[in-house]
Amino acid sequence: MIIVSGHLLVDPEIRDDYLAECRQLVEAAREAPGCLDFALSPDIVDDGRVNVTERWVSQQALDDFRGSGPSEEQEAEIRESHVHDYVLTGPEEPSLSESGDLA
Repeated sequence: MIIVSGHLLVDPEIRDDYLAECRQLVEAAREAPGCLDFALSPDIVDDGRVNVTERWVSQQALDDFRGSGPSEEQEAEIRESHVHDYVLTGPEEPSLSESGDLA
């Protein structure tokens, strides 16, 4: 499984429009073969931050979809990108300490 996680920075005054323009991208991703989840969301603290979370069954599924990624206009609006791919060998349950807190 591939997890894509991080955030994008755009100008605060265009963030809502940027996210609205990404609706078709999110819909396409969720319909793409191998996509388990795909979400872009506004950050509640930073007005220019867009949080990115994706889950894919394989690197090949992700690579196949990335060919149909954001438009040139959307990419031009991104000031910084801090998004990374993580390869997981399988889902793991979080471990809990004796007090019930995450370890």
